Amino acid sequence: MPETSGVQSLDRAFELLERMADEGGAVGVSELAAQTGLPLPTIHRLIRSLMRGGYVRQDASRRYSLGPRLIRLGDMAGRMVGRWAMPRLSELVSEIGETANMAVLEGDAVVYVAQVPSAHSMRMFTEVGRRVLPHATGVGKALLSMLEDDVVLQLLGRTGMPAQTEHTITTPEALLAELRLIRKRGYAIDDSEQEIGVRCVAVPVADPQNLAAISVSGPSGRVTAKRVRDIAPVLIDAAAKLQKDLND
Repeated sequence: MPETSGVQSLDRAFELLERMADEGGAVGVSELAAQTGLPLPTIHRLIRSLMRGGYVRQDASRRYSLGPRLIRLGDMAGRMVGRWAMPRLSELVSEIGETANMAVLEGDAVVYVAQVPSAHSMRMFTEVGRRVLPHATGVGKALLSMLEDDVVLQLLGRTGMPAQTEHTITTPEALLAELRLIRKRGYAIDDSEQEIGVRCVAVPVADPQNLAAISVSGPSGRVTAKRVRDIAPVLIDAAAKLQKDLND
């Protein structure tokens, strides 16, 4: 019985952390109770334990959000996923000839966790660990395509949609239409939306729990609109293999 009770408490604690992450900000105990169906005394007990460990913090209004202790765990988890992805990214570079990346969604930002550069002297380089807004990148749009539209709108409400170039999508309506197209065809395109003269093709890694995406990018002169149609199936196949790697 104690073991079963301990596992149940652990499951409930993780559920509270997931709900706080979904909110993207501070949340009250009554809201957590409404969302989880857990009794208020249970929520208070679990939150006190999580606060002692630094996994949850309380603000001045007595609302709760994710704590700083999770930063190290999230950073290490992202790095481990990136390491697992390296062989598949290397295969993409060998087959396509352009730089391959992997990125994850951390909070409201896209974080690059792995990269294998192209052998071309003129190539794309994105520093591993770099954080960018999701609306203006191929990997970002691929990641957002795994979320419900209302969750996307909440995220955009927090981040805004600043233009990175004249081609950046800057309205929620246009982005939601783009996400519907990505879900239908299976891949996203960044056509000079983050950086002029750069085209990127990205696909989600089909597991909403991981919220990861992989991409290849290069100068628009090499990664032409016609070539995108050849690159996309290769990326989709690589994403399926990567998902299998992560689940094995």
